[in-house]
Amino acid sequence: MLQPSLELYGESFEKVDALLDDLLAKSHAQYVLIVDLKGFVIAHNKALWAPKPPSLDSLATLIASNYSANLAIAKLFGETGFKEMIQQGDRVGMYVEELDETALLVTLFDTTAALGRVKMFTKKAVTEIQTILSENKGEAPTMNFDENWHNSTRALIDGLFGPSK
Repeated sequence: MLQPSLELYGESFEKVDALLDDLLAKSHAQYVLIVDLKGFVIAHNKALWAPKPPSLDSLATLIASNYSANLAIAKLFGETGFKEMIQQGDRVGMYVEELDETALLVTLFDTTAALGRVKMFTKKAVTEIQTILSENKGEAPTMNFDENWHNSTRALIDGLFGPSK
């Protein structure tokens, strides 16, 4: 089974989540996402005023694919890669910046947000998130399903479907 290549949990996740909220507020963007290069959404936040986003899973997959295509183009020119990508339409823009070799920070914005402002605050957030990720080298927490969990789950299922025979 395909697994995300970047894990955020506990205090690290809370710090990154706060940084994403801060990025939204300061850049005037609509959405921010951390996407790994396999196309998984690692984290995402939405401005309160932003409309419902498109499917985040589809968006993340397309962004990761687009990044891979741009990486191939860069290599054709002897570059190791492009560190950022900008795409702008009539109503929506997207700014993508590398977090590390496995993940991207994506900022989606509309015409009310200036590209310079989006770039400046996204670059600042990248630096801060990179610091958090470098400190996030401990073991991921493990799930412990003890006897109490087993009993309460069985009681819940029995309550829904009747006692097991």
